[in-house]
Parts: sequence; C-alpha cells; structure tokens
Amino acid sequence: MTSPSPATPFHAPFEGDLQDELAFALRLADAADAASMSRFDAPDLEVSTKPDATHVTEADLATERAIRALLAAERPGDGVFGEEYGTTGDSARQWIIDPIDGTANYLKGIPMWTTLIALAIDGIPRVGVASQPAIGRRWWAATGLGAWTNGSTGQPRRISVSDVDAISEASVSFQSIGQWRDAGELDALERLTSAVWRDRGYGDAWPYMLLAEGRLELVAEFGVKEYDIAALVPIITEAGGRFTSYAGTDSLAERSSLATNGALHDAFLHLLHSP
Repeated sequence: MTSPSPATPFHAPFEGDLQDELAFALRLADAADAASMSRFDAPDLEVSTKPDATHVTEADLATERAIRALLAAERPGDGVFGEEYGTTGDSARQWIIDPIDGTANYLKGIPMWTTLIALAIDGIPRVGVASQPAIGRRWWAATGLGAWTNGSTGQPRRISVSDVDAISEASVSFQSIGQWRDAGELDALERLTSAVWRDRGYGDAWPYMLLAEGRLELVAEFGVKEYDIAALVPIITEAGGRFTSYAGTDSLAERSSLATNGALHDAFLHLLHSP
C-alpha cells in the first residue's frame, strides 16, 4: 500500500479544523531537523546504495525514525508512508514522509535538501511542511489556513503565487534535461523553454517553494514518488497555485508533477501537450 488515490480534487474544501495537525507537523519538522542537522557535512557520514541504485545515508534513516517515533506516540491510529521504511497502518489519514529530499546534495555537503512532511486525508494532501534547516528556511500550509514561510526575519510570513498571466513573461524550473529525455518529452521541453522569459533547473523541492512565493510560474518534473510531492501540494494550492500531474490530473501516483501559479496552468498544459 502506498498513498490512496483521491476521489476529489486537491483544491477541494475541507470541513474541519487543521490547526492542531499543522502545529503537530511543525513539531515533526523540528524533530527531523535536529536529526538531519546532527550529521550534515559529517566527514564520516555513512552512505549506502539502495536496490534502485539511489543513495541513502544514515541521516535519511535517522530522520525518518525521529518522525515515526513522534507519530507512534501521538498519532498511533494514523497510517505512515515513508521513503525509507515503507507503509505502516491502514487509515484514511496517512502521513507521507521524505526524510531528506535531495540526498545527493546532503551527502555532498550541499545545503539544498529538504525534509517533506504531509498529512493526506482520504488521499488528498491537506497539511504540508517543507523544511530546509541547512539554510534556515521552512514553508508550511494546511487547507483553509494559507501558506507560510519563516522568511529572512524568522517571523511567519504569508506567501502567494505570482499574478503573471502571459507565458512569455513566465520564469520556470524544469529540473533536469535528463528527466525530460527519459520521459520522452524533450520536444515539449524545447517548446516550453522557447516560449518563456526564463528557464532554470533549480532542482528538488526548492523551486516549488519559489513558485509558492511568487518567484516562478511553473515547476515540472518526472520520476517523482508520492513522498516527493505530497507535502508540496497544500503549500502550492494554499498559496493560490495549482498542482497536478504532467497530464493534468490531481494524482500523487502518476510519477510526474506540474505546479504553476494557477493563472497559467491550462496554457502550460496546452503548450506542453500540443506539438
């Protein structure tokens, strides 16, 4: 079992108060940050290779264990789906965890990596936290409560996507050329980068946060798992943007993502899918 498919759109209203769940998710992020930062840039960091040929460090494992320990103590009835330890429990409420998104950066001592924590209810990500402790940044959101960041001052600041409504004025992040080549979408990438004002490959979770802050208008990638994107969904949608798969469906399981400022979502879908 992974994450259940939602029966309703990601932006569907939620009848309930998520304040306590968001506060708890932020405490989970505190515990995760303590675990991950204790080994960041350590010269003796233990690194191994998983069966899928990706790397895992001792910090990935320790960070997920720290999150799971708090969940077991305070949300024992909830399901958990984590990158390193798989799925436990069978509940309409499921915490989806990527302890270190950007392990390749982490093991190289590059500070652009993120802990991603989401709470999905009936398959829809309703709470999301993205924490980048190595640069002192964090973003968080819950349905109906807005999207927030700690900002340069450390004080919470509400964020929103841009109001850019012309593709020719858009700035986009496409992750990597290799991703698009492997997905058979190089022609679409060429159309995209030729049509926009500016394109860059910032990588991993950070460009989605730049989108939520109004600094980009599109982020798209392939080969993503549920734990790579679940926490990003409420942050993007609560900031006023739109998050779908590359095909345009509200799904965590299609192994692709397309996040925009909302105003340009349909136009980008048309551009990418209409040679």
